Amino acid sequence: MASRNNNRIVVPEARQALNQMKTEIANELGLTNYETTDKGNLTSRQNGYVGGTMVKKLIEQAERSMSGK
Repeated sequence: MASRNNNRIVVPEARQALNQMKTEIANELGLTNYETTDKGNLTSRQNGYVGGTMVKKLIEQAERSMSGK
């Protein structure tokens, strides 16, 4: 089945930083070789942890930026 990922990066220049962040978070969660792993072989929970943790960290960064800290 073909991938149906409709997500698009609003700021294309951020793609590399987002991919690096995703890999770092996956490593923190114990998912080694995440960048070369077929994500279809991971469970929904594993993929969800990576995405959810990414969103949480991005929100924290935005809040710090908005508060001037």
